[in-house]
Amino acid sequence: MAVEVPAASLLMARQETGQTRLDRSFKDAELSIGGKKYARGIGTHATSMIPLPVPSIQGGRVVSFEGACGVDDGTDGEGSVEFRVMSGSEVLWSSGVMKRGMPAKKFSVKVAANGLKNLYLMADRVENNSYDHADWVDLAWRIGKEGGTMQAAVMNVAKFGMIPGVRKDQGPALRAAISALRRRGGGVLSIPRGVYHFYPDGALDMSFYISNHDQPLVHPVCVPLTDLNDVRVEGNGSLFLFHGKVIPLLIMDSENVTVERLAVDYERPYYSEGSVTSVDDQFTEVEIDKKTYPYEIKNNKFVFIGEGWREGMASCMAFEKGTGHIIANTADIGWNGHVEPVGGNRLKLKWDLKKRGIKPGDTLVFRNYNRPHPGCVIYRARKTRLNNVALHQSTGMALLAQRSEDISIKGGGVFIRKGTKRVHTSGADATHFSNTRGEIIVEKALFEGMMDDAINVHSTCLGIQEVVDSHTLRCRYMHRQAVGFEVFLPGEKIRFINGPTLEPRETGTVKSAVKTNEKELLITLEEPLPGGVKAGDAVENADFYPSVVFRNNIVRNNRARGTLFTTPEKVLVEGNLFDHSSGAAILLAGDAQGWYESGACHEVVIRRNTFINNLTSRYQFTNAIISIYPEVKQLNNQKDYYHRNILIEDNVFKTFDVPLLFAISAENIKFINNRIIYNNDYKGWGQKPFQFRRCANIRIKGNRVEPPRTWTIADCKLENTPASQVHMDE
Repeated sequence: MAVEVPAASLLMARQETGQTRLDRSFKDAELSIGGKKYARGIGTHATSMIPLPVPSIQGGRVVSFEGACGVDDGTDGEGSVEFRVMSGSEVLWSSGVMKRGMPAKKFSVKVAANGLKNLYLMADRVENNSYDHADWVDLAWRIGKEGGTMQAAVMNVAKFGMIPGVRKDQGPALRAAISALRRRGGGVLSIPRGVYHFYPDGALDMSFYISNHDQPLVHPVCVPLTDLNDVRVEGNGSLFLFHGKVIPLLIMDSENVTVERLAVDYERPYYSEGSVTSVDDQFTEVEIDKKTYPYEIKNNKFVFIGEGWREGMASCMAFEKGTGHIIANTADIGWNGHVEPVGGNRLKLKWDLKKRGIKPGDTLVFRNYNRPHPGCVIYRARKTRLNNVALHQSTGMALLAQRSEDISIKGGGVFIRKGTKRVHTSGADATHFSNTRGEIIVEKALFEGMMDDAINVHSTCLGIQEVVDSHTLRCRYMHRQAVGFEVFLPGEKIRFINGPTLEPRETGTVKSAVKTNEKELLITLEEPLPGGVKAGDAVENADFYPSVVFRNNIVRNNRARGTLFTTPEKVLVEGNLFDHSSGAAILLAGDAQGWYESGACHEVVIRRNTFINNLTSRYQFTNAIISIYPEVKQLNNQKDYYHRNILIEDNVFKTFDVPLLFAISAENIKFINNRIIYNNDYKGWGQKPFQFRRCANIRIKGNRVEPPRTWTIADCKLENTPASQVHMDE
């Protein structure tokens, strides 16, 4: 049976350059390999990976997948490509190096016997990507009789050769166990308690887009929990130690996967830490353990060295001795200046940090702005649960979820591993959810030492570049780190956003979507476009908004913000401790001009939380402890409000003099029955506690303030907000 490649597979494909084409070559010509023409197939360009679902056959099953592949004759030069057919955990077939003029190589891989529901077709560059026009041709499913159902099993990874406590890559053994569990249709993957090491050489190289990251061509995946159903990974308190730049955990194209009692860390973190030994008006002296954080000094500049990587520095984070708090008013300190060895582990930096309040004993985290790989990726997955999973370090987000639904995180979190003496964890957000739906639940977790937010939930919208005709738009992924992944699939709902005012508009139905390259998409709708849609507006997926429960967590000692929510579904923030989150504790955002992260909030409850000394540094959109800050270009032209129905009640604020609540374009805000205890721990801002810019229907009542005082309308800064819209105790 000939393979019918779904349109979704082309949209989900990762391709280094150009468009993935059906029945045509990369250059939009007839498919041709070794002088032979082919009517059907896929034309792509290395490096690329195309996910291919295995069809369900009534009364039968797919027993094998067959076809051929090679470098297309239509290239202008000599290409070199290696083709691989992969399951979610292993390479099933590899072509070796293929070049233009070579005849197509045939392949056949078992499907039913391997329990596969998805295959992954990867064409990888060998030398460079010049002229690597790659064709998959004559693709076919071989059908057999329907087989018996296998019973789920308990797989002990020790039986597959996985050994704790040895400095040898455990990836291949673990992946063999995963493949065996897939063949059985699910079950338990049992990992005897221990410390296990993983290296890039034994990882499964895959290629796919990850939102809000640097988009390397290949992601070495050490633990691919991919194409699995009904699987529980029982870590039994084990520690997985990773080496080099890799993705530790991937949960993709799976349903009902649970990971329990497992810790993830890197032996050599991607960021380096040093202790300040002295400061003066010209120099800062630090001590860096060169064994833990290898480096060299080149042209009097830092070059930090890891396993398979070398990185300069671009900035620094400063953590206070004893408390672990980010030092007030330091934010992210940009620097890449003069360094001189002093002797032993000590170095002298030509850098006056005394004026920034940094003292001997404080810790500096030396870092850059790169985000190669998250610690855990959840992609096209349903019903994923992480129970007592600790992510101690990452080279990007600690956890990134996209195009997934129903995710639960209970216990664990992103925090410093005992005994490491570190102060820093994730290189960006602790958890980040882009275009997800269903319910996100995060409970009883600890988040500390992150570069950014403990949780960030949003939709990714695309900028409209051109109205092609009455049904068709040319759209663009607008941020370089948020490109390529499938924002829209045929049949899904699309919502229009007025670019200047950020107001959500009508919805339509996607008839087709064609990804012409990693940054652009042609979208055709079933219905005519709404009137007035134009270049400069934006579109988001109206089917992918999640509800959120963020409850009984601890967020502390991180920069930027504590939490960020941009979704119209219900958001509950309850019973959390926000302790020295150095920016705003809670941000309700939304934009169509920077990151293009959208989803206006319609129902938010913030209650029974404790806020301790937030806003010790200033960051984007962090104008108050609770900041409601959609980025609206033309606020005065809005006919409606962006966020609405925000209840802030029964919270405790232990804070120095900073604004409590800031809001732009919001209506129906209630700040009621809260307790505010002022202190003098940090220098106050001298601003009014409540600040509203084009807001309506605000109630500030029943709050207790220490030292005692009664708020009046004079305690509000009002911009384009009539005083009559603010109802206060007076």
